[in-house]
Amino acid sequence: MAHDAETSVVKFKNQDFRTLRDHCLSRGQLFIDDTFPAAASSIGEKLLRGKHLSKLEWKRPTSKDLPFYPPHFILEGASRFDIHQGIAGDCWFLAALGSLTQNPQCLQKILMDQSYSHQYAGIFQFRFWQCGQWVEVVIDDQLPVIGDNFLFVHPRGGNKEFWPCLMEKAYAKLLGSYSQLHYGYLPDALVDLTGGVVTIINLHSSPFDLLTTVKTAIQAGSMVACATENGLTEEAKVMENGLVSQHAYTVTGAEKIQYQGRWEDIIRLWNPWGKTEWKGRWKDGSKEWRETHDPRKSQLYENKEDGEFWMSCQDFQENFSCLFICNQIPITMDHGVTPNESWRQMRFTNQVISRNRAGGHGRDMQYVFSVQEHTAGNNVVVAFTIMPQSLNTEEERFPLQFQVFKVPQVCLTDVFIDFSHL
Repeated sequence: MAHDAETSVVKFKNQDFRTLRDHCLSRGQLFIDDTFPAAASSIGEKLLRGKHLSKLEWKRPTSKDLPFYPPHFILEGASRFDIHQGIAGDCWFLAALGSLTQNPQCLQKILMDQSYSHQYAGIFQFRFWQCGQWVEVVIDDQLPVIGDNFLFVHPRGGNKEFWPCLMEKAYAKLLGSYSQLHYGYLPDALVDLTGGVVTIINLHSSPFDLLTTVKTAIQAGSMVACATENGLTEEAKVMENGLVSQHAYTVTGAEKIQYQGRWEDIIRLWNPWGKTEWKGRWKDGSKEWRETHDPRKSQLYENKEDGEFWMSCQDFQENFSCLFICNQIPITMDHGVTPNESWRQMRFTNQVISRNRAGGHGRDMQYVFSVQEHTAGNNVVVAFTIMPQSLNTEEERFPLQFQVFKVPQVCLTDVFIDFSHL
């Protein structure tokens, strides 16, 4: 499942970055992307509806009338703190991206070597994993602004790094518009940024050691994220405890810390919104941090309004339902987080069984496969990546659910998968 970023690369909309860049450089022009124009169509109806955007303009970060001049693509390394969410509800993508910044090697494969100072021609490229292959997306660097404020992801504070803004635009182009980023599925973003597989852990029913799981996963370079459940409305809202409903967070660490003569498990999260943080135990400035005498306090804790905060593992499990861990190969929970070294990949294409043995919707699909290798125990790890048959970005995307069954009448090791729309 490890995917080399240099192989199987598809040019989205048949645009070749080097050809376009060299053409612009030779003529002293800045690239203008007609396939994703600086127009309302690129923002999309969902985000335009009800908004007063009469003063909306598209500007390049090199515009001297913006407060972020001169811009940088990356300055002193890419960090989750470079990201600040705008009006699009794309926390699901930004939380995944925030996690990816903790694995610089994987991040560099999709950011590549780009700059605002070397061979700048107003054109940038990014790579995403789609339909079993890497897709290279080319964009110009015109971004929607109102006055001095960027409409979508924007540099944080005095930061002048634009890689998150440009990467968000590239992902919006891949999906069809910025509106297609407005509320999505966190596992989709984790896969699209890595080509890996996602393990979903139910925090309420799965018997596992949360602290060990998170620490081991992060140390192994896995992406770890979570999301709060839906609130009373369809919009993300700040709750009394400081968490945001219907919102994705990056999990950035977990530790045991000494407090009042005992050890307490705590977990660290980052919010793409920036300053909105947890208000309960172990929050920034809490009595727990003031009173702890743990010698690692100065290494673990800074009281900053940067969207990152600690909370107890108990509070975390009470307020979040699922943990998402994305790795290049599937993982098991038998001993913390361990790779499944006997992983074998299969691909099913257009193999739909029309007669649905399980009942239900006519669109359900079933596939049969065999587990041929001998396993030490009775458990088999099965991970799925659902790939559409084309990169048609105009269609609505629906989450799928699946179940795996053993089929005794075929043989004891044969199972089939039942996919159905939620």
